[in-house]
Amino acid sequence: MTEKQTKNKNKKTYDVSKIVDKAVMIGTLLITFAIIILLALNLPIIAYRTEANNLITTQNISVLKYFKVWQPMVQQEGTLIKVEPNDSEALNLKEDLEDERDDGLALNQLVEGQYTVLFMGMDESGKLADVNWVFQFDLFAGTMNILQIPRDCYMPDYANSSTNKFNSIYETGQEQGVTPIQRTVNAIQESFGLVIDCYVKLNCTDIANIIDSIGGVPISLPEKIIYEADKVLPAGEQVLNGKQSEWFIRFRREYDEGDIGRVKAQRIFLAAAMQKLIGMNQKELMSAMREIYNNKWIATDLSLEQISMLADFAAERLTLDGVNVFMVPGEGATDYDQSVYSIHKSAAIDIINEYFRPYQNEMYYDESTIVELVPEGEYLATTYDDTQENLDDINNGDTDAGRQNIYSRDD
Repeated sequence: MTEKQTKNKNKKTYDVSKIVDKAVMIGTLLITFAIIILLALNLPIIAYRTEANNLITTQNISVLKYFKVWQPMVQQEGTLIKVEPNDSEALNLKEDLEDERDDGLALNQLVEGQYTVLFMGMDESGKLADVNWVFQFDLFAGTMNILQIPRDCYMPDYANSSTNKFNSIYETGQEQGVTPIQRTVNAIQESFGLVIDCYVKLNCTDIANIIDSIGGVPISLPEKIIYEADKVLPAGEQVLNGKQSEWFIRFRREYDEGDIGRVKAQRIFLAAAMQKLIGMNQKELMSAMREIYNNKWIATDLSLEQISMLADFAAERLTLDGVNVFMVPGEGATDYDQSVYSIHKSAAIDIINEYFRPYQNEMYYDESTIVELVPEGEYLATTYDDTQENLDDINNGDTDAGRQNIYSRDD
């Protein structure tokens, strides 16, 4: 090897060595920078205010934790006043429950093993709660029960005295000194013995946007729907977009049973929507939820972290045959020439005790504030006491909601 070749070889070796040294230095700097960022994100540097039971507390949390517990849509309605989680006496928990029960989800639920969400759909004015569903997740059993509360339920101790209907409690209910959502939750808890962990509220005008954010809902309609002359939904298999979903959910004009007919029809939509959501992966769900949050289409005290946990639970453990839906038992009645829905108190309490209090002792008749307009023993022949249906059966058309003709017209 010549002297020139030796010099060139040494130069190349030196150049490679310099490149390697620079790469190591840059890599070290990047790693150090990444560690600094991670440390900064995990340092408790944000003063986070929370309000519960009228008490405001402040704690320092990290940036990462902030985005997990952030409740961007809570400002509209505020947080709920609650008892202490797992307070055996206040919640009337069963005595034989294991002390160290852990359902594996840090949802801060009031009763370990269950999580109960109040869903409210408001009318065009945003003042009347026309759709009221209570979703209760049984986290140990991997199931969910849903209670539909008809908007016309006769509730004279809570509702506006001019109507006595449940849907007026939110805006003009009798209890003062609390938020509208708290007033509604109190009425549900005291009447039906349901412990509410959180709420989700939306206006009917935002239904279309939310459905479009998940790409529509595949559904099989048992009958043709004529919402208006130029707003027609044919019978059979189809994918409802946002506007079409709104028409179907709100339609009731030609149902034989009026608003109860609409409640039954909404079960069909609920089954189809649940099927769509269960089939979505977490990335798709969270993408849709971010769009919903960014556009403020809902009001809720659920944090992003809680939504993510519930989405995981639904995707991993929940199936349609594990979801049952009930309606508050009762019958149509008249109160001062106004149509209302008179609750059958004993039947309602029986449903609550059997299906909605898995970890609590039974609620007694005198513990409920339900008032019957039609007293027991004078019920009409047409009542709604046996209303349980399974969402999988509804989706397959194997139930009354899935298969019956619920219309008064022939076409």
